Amino acid sequence: MTINQDTFTGEYSYSIDAKGRVNIPAKFRQSLAPENDQTFVITRGMDSCIWVYPLTAWQIIEDDLKDLSAISGINRSFIRNTVRYASSVAFDKQGRIMLSANLLDYAQLKNDALIIGMVNKIEIWDPKVLAKVDKQNLEMDSSEYDELADKIIL
Repeated sequence: MTINQDTFTGEYSYSIDAKGRVNIPAKFRQSLAPENDQTFVITRGMDSCIWVYPLTAWQIIEDDLKDLSAISGINRSFIRNTVRYASSVAFDKQGRIMLSANLLDYAQLKNDALIIGMVNKIEIWDPKVLAKVDKQNLEMDSSEYDELADKIIL
């Protein structure tokens, strides 16, 4: 079975090296469409994680952000907090990308990292932080999950 281009699924454990680099799983690198030129855009996630987008997906996000009115204070704040931490990174011959110090701090990443495919993007988590988030999510109302499942599962 082949995976669609720019589609990421699964979970992988890696270490962050002393220079702040982490490996992007081969499966994810192979599914990256050629027009991305082996480049991702990394930024802060909405949770305490790092979001990693294919370059072409990020370009669509930028276009959508340009459509938000700069007159609105909430729009300016949202745009600022979305793009201020964003940077493009190409993976090296070993499949690693460099994570900035401010993103490492934000996501509380030190040594271990979980790389999670989120269909259209990748998330990078500290395993302990994700365990706390997962525990909180278990306490959510299961009916909310059921409503979402009804929308996507045939």
